[in-house]
Amino acid sequence: MKFICTKENLSHTLDLVTGIAARHSNLPILSNILISVKDSKVELVATNLEVAIKVVLRAKVESDGVFTVPAKTLTDYVHLLSDEQLEVDLIGNELSIKCGSSETKIKGTVAEEFPLVPEVEEKFAYTVDAQEFKNSLSQVVFAAAKNEIRPELSGIYFGFFTERFEGLVIAATDSYRLAEKKVVLPQGSEQIRVIVPSRTVYEIIRILSLSKNVSQAETNIRLWVSENQIAIRYDNFELTSRLVDGRYPDYAQIIPTAFKTDAVFSINVLENKIKAAGLFTTTGVNAVSFSFDPAVKTIKVSSTSTQTGEHVSDMEVEISGEKNQILLNHRYVLEGLQNMDSDTAHFRLNSADSPCLIEPKEGNKYLYIVMPIRQ
Repeated sequence: MKFICTKENLSHTLDLVTGIAARHSNLPILSNILISVKDSKVELVATNLEVAIKVVLRAKVESDGVFTVPAKTLTDYVHLLSDEQLEVDLIGNELSIKCGSSETKIKGTVAEEFPLVPEVEEKFAYTVDAQEFKNSLSQVVFAAAKNEIRPELSGIYFGFFTERFEGLVIAATDSYRLAEKKVVLPQGSEQIRVIVPSRTVYEIIRILSLSKNVSQAETNIRLWVSENQIAIRYDNFELTSRLVDGRYPDYAQIIPTAFKTDAVFSINVLENKIKAAGLFTTTGVNAVSFSFDPAVKTIKVSSTSTQTGEHVSDMEVEISGEKNQILLNHRYVLEGLQNMDSDTAHFRLNSADSPCLIEPKEGNKYLYIVMPIRQ
């Protein structure tokens, strides 16, 4: 195995795959990257048995071969090299890397020990804009449950062409709040509902953020879904992942369809008000009160803590409907506001005991629901 490439190309390719390679006490080989050189193509592969990523490296191939080396060692070393041409050569059980006046040999493991990465089952095919897909995943994934007591809630719901939307609906809930985003799909029509592990979603966001082609020449991701696997192809990489078994809860039934109070507010102003109130809350409860008064067109944001004191501030808003009040976890509200792609939003509610809804003023593709703290 021998190939020549630029430091920039190898460094970028390693950055894409290294995130998945992890220390694994039972299977040390999973901390390695598989380098496969065949048919004038160099491919780097990493897997943690749940997610796998293959990236094609632009290089000049001199001879074929396969080998695995520790991901972190190789990546850290390549990052330190000067921006010159690299010569990579397999000598015995070591990977030789020549760059300018330096030569390094990294010990590795034979490729036969590396787990076989299953081929993608190309059952249902869709395309989606890469930038919109990345942004949409970011707007939703934070609301998933952080533990796996209920595995389905620790995953992200993907609903393709369901009754809720003729496209892709992405949703996440930890039963205290819910985030949902609707994404237009330029291609595809089959209906399927799956649950994608949140770790996979974070990995997709990471590699799309690193990818050179986001918002450049290639704009669409190719997406394949089957009953137990999801795969995306974009730029020079392919990512595959297992899906979460189970049925996602019918969250749509908790989304209110009518409201007694509706306020339109500046997101930036309310964020600052909440951050100030958050300094005066009881740790763990994070309770902040929101009082809506249509008569004077204000939202009063207040909090109290036996340890730090109390706080109250008013903000002017456009408001219609009834006088109302609700007690919410301020961290949940802030996380929702920070994921709105708008300067202004609606704050809608019915009572202190029912969920409230926050959504951007413009567009109808994103919504965020927070359950109240019951007094």
